Amino acid sequence: MGTPPLIVFTDLDGTLLDHESYSFEPARTALERLRALEVPLILASSKTSAEIVEIQRAVGCEAYPAIVENGAGLLEPGSGGADGGRYFELLAAINEVSPYIRSQFEGFHDLGPEGIVQATGLSPEAARLAAKRQFSEPGLFYGGPEDLNEFLRALGKLGVKARRGGRFLTLSFGGTKADRMDEVATRFGNPPRIALGDAPNDVEMLEAADHGVIIANPHGNDLPPLPGEAAGLIRRTALPGPQGWNSAVLDLLYQMDL
Repeated sequence: MGTPPLIVFTDLDGTLLDHESYSFEPARTALERLRALEVPLILASSKTSAEIVEIQRAVGCEAYPAIVENGAGLLEPGSGGADGGRYFELLAAINEVSPYIRSQFEGFHDLGPEGIVQATGLSPEAARLAAKRQFSEPGLFYGGPEDLNEFLRALGKLGVKARRGGRFLTLSFGGTKADRMDEVATRFGNPPRIALGDAPNDVEMLEAADHGVIIANPHGNDLPPLPGEAAGLIRRTALPGPQGWNSAVLDLLYQMDL
């Protein structure tokens, strides 16, 4: 199989999936066009492999890898997310921190599915899938700034990195959506890359793509202007979610004579 004409990397919630209904139906026209062109569609999300594999099947892109847990790892085609990744190695590293500082952090492994329901508002089934981690550990940190700095310093000596999201501090051995995008694109011969997202954790991926698309997000704060926008490398949609996704992808395909 030769190099495809392009490769598409997309965030899920609020981007390809509607913020409220989680439907991708408004993007179906663009999805079918990508399928007809045999363009690899790579899902890129904070979700776990167990969560993403079902979405891949619904969208019809299960033949391709997916970027999971915010770039900490990949879901390989056909694996079903069975690989344990480095999760238990990560948990062991977290537990090497001094007991007092460790007690300030309550990760998803500590919470368990029932605690994840209480912390996130997810349904029990969704919490069960979110608990099936392979590469990273989100959690709540209850200590003050000095305790947090000590926690991060201790983890850093063990090779563990931290990223702050809306509520959760997520620990991993590193990796971003942009890192995984480079890795996946190389497998396909490095065709031109389109990346679509709506949140701060998508910025690195958007900036590293040949064509970045910021999807309008009426449910959150707008991303600040990015350097690539002035150069025309990054655009913003007027429509939110899968409606904006559909129009942006079709517009780019038209520009690329596809």
